[in-house]
Amino acid sequence: MNKKIKIIMMLMWYLQCANTTFAYTRADSLRGGNGVGRSWWDVRHYDLNIRFNLEKKSIAGSSKIDFALIQTPHDSMQIDLQKPMEMDSVVFDGKHLAMSREGNVYWVKYKFSALSNKINYSVIAYYHGSPRKAVNPPWDGGFSWTKDSSGTAWIAVSCQGLGASVWFPCKDAQWVEPDLGVTAAYTFPKQLTAVGNGRLTGDVTNGDERTMKWTVINPINSYDITFYIGDYVHWSDTLQGEKGKLDLNFWVLRQNEQRARKQFEVVRPMLHCYEYWMGPYPFYEDGYKLVDAPYLGMEHQSAVAYGNKYMMGYLGFDRTFTGIGMKFDYIIIHESGHEWFGNSITAKDMADNWVHEGITTYCESLFAECQQGRDAGMKYCRGEWLNTENDKPIIGDYGVNKEGSNDMYDKGAAIMYMIRKMTNDDEKFRQMLRGLSKDFYHKMVTTGEIENYIASHTGLELKAFFNEYLRTDSIPQLEYYIKDGKLFYKFNNVVDGFTLPLTVDDKGEQRTIKPTADWQNMNWSGGYTLLLTKDFLFRVKQ
Repeated sequence: MNKKIKIIMMLMWYLQCANTTFAYTRADSLRGGNGVGRSWWDVRHYDLNIRFNLEKKSIAGSSKIDFALIQTPHDSMQIDLQKPMEMDSVVFDGKHLAMSREGNVYWVKYKFSALSNKINYSVIAYYHGSPRKAVNPPWDGGFSWTKDSSGTAWIAVSCQGLGASVWFPCKDAQWVEPDLGVTAAYTFPKQLTAVGNGRLTGDVTNGDERTMKWTVINPINSYDITFYIGDYVHWSDTLQGEKGKLDLNFWVLRQNEQRARKQFEVVRPMLHCYEYWMGPYPFYEDGYKLVDAPYLGMEHQSAVAYGNKYMMGYLGFDRTFTGIGMKFDYIIIHESGHEWFGNSITAKDMADNWVHEGITTYCESLFAECQQGRDAGMKYCRGEWLNTENDKPIIGDYGVNKEGSNDMYDKGAAIMYMIRKMTNDDEKFRQMLRGLSKDFYHKMVTTGEIENYIASHTGLELKAFFNEYLRTDSIPQLEYYIKDGKLFYKFNNVVDGFTLPLTVDDKGEQRTIKPTADWQNMNWSGGYTLLLTKDFLFRVKQ
């Protein structure tokens, strides 16, 4: 593979966000904020019934939204549904409610303020339309109306960032999960199969149509709710994990079964590795599932999308340039890691999505360590740092559905690597990761909560460290010179209070310096060559 192709493939992963400055609109605030139409109610459960028309590439159905009051109700409810989809009606307590549209939002009018503090209420939204087609899934998502290699229909959806309202009416906010899960019934031509999240709880054929119902009992991100429709074959397995028997299910296109059975053998050792480092798989009740998808991959909870074309690495390419990444299938390892960070532990605001992507990217190196040894895992992670662009902070703008830099992946992994190095106690670091999984199990979090937890459980002072790597677009620059038997050094481009414990080699003696923004010096006998640790993300100015 030539260098140009490698660069193009690497960029495909990172083109989710353009490096531009946005003037945010009311539509952005409605999508990313918690305004008067959202703040007073919480989703308890979604019950979806959707019929697919493959010829017209359209869908029609209903979304029953069970909700609970969490504040004094407002007399309008914001239900999100993106154009060109259309809401036909909304029914509450047997009554058709008035509604009006504002862009991708429907305002549903009713005297909700008169409701008592009953635990559960329900609205049913009936809708139809031709959902937005995915342009470059999963990054520029929507519906993928494709065909497999035999010419059979193959359909799926991907909508992280874009939002689940691209295909069904919902409260489309990352901090909102249906606490009691989702039931989704899909109706389609009988010769096909539909795979969804959770467990199959119904399968009925009526004439030329087949309806398959899938049930999730755990909380789930709305962008994780998904389906795959095609000519699938299925096999199952079990794994004896930390919480007992975990059901494993694999759904692949018929023509892919033989190579899938071989490629997916990595799932069992991967799950054992992740449970060792991060604690029990977070969704035993719904099982683990890996599904052939017509796009590269996505972390759909309990139904992970796989589209790496049965290659090792990332589509046959090692993002770390170390050779270590060619020892495993990147998509299986990365997307499955999101079951812990992203699906179980979810950032309340997209601006904090480094919690999903950075920690999960670091999990890849943990698997490399399980598979190939500690040194290989650490080398793998350091290799990922070559991909950082430092174009903007990895924390985005809050309240407008906006992520930060795509450096959230590799710089985020570097953050976790450096914290492990500074902790200098692998067992303490492992227990911190497991503690995150336990204490934030199925919870929404902020960056601040994660920062404070890591600092508290490692005993490190990390305020300036996190500010530097999360909230600036710069990389610390070590400036030094050697003169008259002394080494002079300091950091440039750093926030107040920032330092790192850097190991330097002084004629075979390993010494530690802690540069700050001010010049420091130490006696030096190592000549004019300075050998520095590789274990921290910084640059050198000499």
